[in-house]
Amino acid sequence: MADKLKPEEIAAARGKLAGWTVEDGEKRLTRTFKFKDFSEAFGFMSRVALLADKADHHPDWSNSYNKVEIVLSTHDAGGLTQKDVDLAENISALV
Repeated sequence: MADKLKPEEIAAARGKLAGWTVEDGEKRLTRTFKFKDFSEAFGFMSRVALLADKADHHPDWSNSYNKVEIVLSTHDAGGLTQKDVDLAENISALV
């Protein structure tokens, strides 16, 4: 199991995570991505799915037409871990 990040580690990670918001008492990262249309949003989700599967760390997410909302948290650690930060950075690199 991954270790939960300390508040100072979360604060340091925020600088690398443009567009991401830390929520729920520093237990999750969220970001909403907006695309031209549904096809572009779905293509993005497919690329994220490949990243997540490779990392063995899967997001909670939703899609509504051209918007994709992603929530990252390491449930078995009870909050944010380095796995969440790494996946958020990799997801951001896709856009």
